[in-house]
Amino acid sequence: MKIRSVTFNNRRKGFQVRTSKAALWYPYARLENVPSPADPVVRATVDGEIGREGFAYALASGKEGAVHIDQVLEYNQDPGYLRDQILYRLTLEAQKRIARSRLSRREVIRRLGTSATQFYRLLDQTNYRKSIDQMLSLLHVLDCEVDLVVRAKTA
Repeated sequence: MKIRSVTFNNRRKGFQVRTSKAALWYPYARLENVPSPADPVVRATVDGEIGREGFAYALASGKEGAVHIDQVLEYNQDPGYLRDQILYRLTLEAQKRIARSRLSRREVIRRLGTSATQFYRLLDQTNYRKSIDQMLSLLHVLDCEVDLVVRAKTA
């Protein structure tokens, strides 16, 4: 996701990050170099060097820092970002299970009822076009039980 613009607000102590989909808030408290009234943010710019996927900020003291869009999405609990994180974790687990499985890859492909190409797409952790359903099916073929656990947030 690309950042269109970023503004800072020293009174509210945070950044307003605009993407093509939404305007998101990111508080100063989450920064590596936390600003203070004596050392406020004086500049915030979208970082073109990382493909507009982050922004850089500078404090009055000269300290600088950067924030990636993933940090902003995680803070705001963006559903698309959370889905991608679940897919990523399921994919890594499937890769581990495939490596340890006694089943050949051909047998896994046969049991899934899919093509070899689709199977390798499922094992690609950078592919976010797959569904959670497909990953659950793959893990089921690998004799895994997947439980969804919902917990209250901890402070």
